[in-house]
Amino acid sequence: MSTLLIKNALLLATMDEERHEYSDGAMLIRDGYIEKTGFTKDLPETADEILDLSGHVVLPGLINTHHHFYQTLTRVIPGAQNSNLFNWLKTLYPIWGRMTAEDVYISTQTAMAELALSGCTTASDHLYLFPNGSRLDDEIAGARQIGLRFHASRGSMSLGESKGGLPPDSVVDSEENILADCIRVIEKYHDPASGSMLQIVLAPCSPFSVSTELMRDSAKLARKYGVHLHTHLAETEDEEEFCLQKFGYKPVDYMESVDWLGPDVWFAHSVHVRLEDIRKYQHYGCGVAHCPSSNMRLGSGFAPLTEYLREGIPVGLGVDGSASNDSSHMLGEVRQALLMARLRAGLQGASLSGEKSPKLITSREVFEIATRGGAAVLGRKDIGSLEKGKCADFIAVNMNKLQFTGSFQDPLSALIFCNPGWVDYNFVQGKPVVFRGELLTVNVPDLVKKHNKAASRLVQQ
Repeated sequence: MSTLLIKNALLLATMDEERHEYSDGAMLIRDGYIEKTGFTKDLPETADEILDLSGHVVLPGLINTHHHFYQTLTRVIPGAQNSNLFNWLKTLYPIWGRMTAEDVYISTQTAMAELALSGCTTASDHLYLFPNGSRLDDEIAGARQIGLRFHASRGSMSLGESKGGLPPDSVVDSEENILADCIRVIEKYHDPASGSMLQIVLAPCSPFSVSTELMRDSAKLARKYGVHLHTHLAETEDEEEFCLQKFGYKPVDYMESVDWLGPDVWFAHSVHVRLEDIRKYQHYGCGVAHCPSSNMRLGSGFAPLTEYLREGIPVGLGVDGSASNDSSHMLGEVRQALLMARLRAGLQGASLSGEKSPKLITSREVFEIATRGGAAVLGRKDIGSLEKGKCADFIAVNMNKLQFTGSFQDPLSALIFCNPGWVDYNFVQGKPVVFRGELLTVNVPDLVKKHNKAASRLVQQ
């Protein structure tokens, strides 16, 4: 039995059910689980390890609900910088088709290193193409070294251009191979236990890259094994037109027709939805991964975030792929979510007659999305808040920095109203991943060299 005591925090924001916040806060951790939170004066004075976080804001680790790690290899490709989603994909598919197993491994470490340094403790990734012998195993191996909690989505594409899909035939696979490999990775890796560091998700890429049969079969398989389902949905108007022409349904109605609505499902983006779609999400318990940076980067539009929250729909944040963001900065994504929601509210409420604008989303509401919301989307009850019995996943930021000067009245909000920067501490299950601003699990300069070499080879072939 080992104990860790966090004490003297400038502010400890628990995000628990009552949203307790403690100035001069403390937290006692025993064997990777939280035993108690409160004021420093009310917690024990001794422990096996003591970490004095004077001047720091402490909060639950951020949870990333949608990403494509491999895309760190193709940031800011000139031919894809000024394209909407479909043209962006068509530009990048041929490059991604040249990836190797080593590329998947290296890009995973790069993305997760950036996530860890920016406050993420649990990451979900969507890997949906497996060229040149690469496998989900390569991503899992890379992730294990970094030390973040990981939800690995076994993605898939089966509907190539020759069958009316968007991706070239060279990057799709047969549905027989896809389903067989889904079974393999679930049986080999999935851990549903409390405190699990690795879970498998089944994730056909999108309505425009897989067949109706694969969508249905994936849902059946996921429910047989008790794993979650994930896909892109309603990201652009192009997708809506594709679904109507190909399947005779709008995107959410199509998901209902293939048994893809339920509490074990979450969708990335869900920008172009109707009120009846939102109510279907609420009725079935579906979750949404909100990806504001990517939606702005590709000109996809505004997701109806406030409507989702009003209807009680689980919403988490996603940085999305590093070719459509083009970074993996979780605190930065929290800031973007705040700003996008406020811009949308302003546009909806702007009036020459002087009418009041709608209520603006608050910083704490957005932090809830990034913590409690992400946990709900992933189906996790053991993470997302700092309270007794939960996993000791937390981050801390030193507020004695130039970008935070003058923000003493509300240091938690300062983390996203001001320039977020990197976190100073990141603990997962009570173990340090980032300590005093340094990533402990990999050598970052060496990783940068390896990654740049791999990216250069990939794009110059």
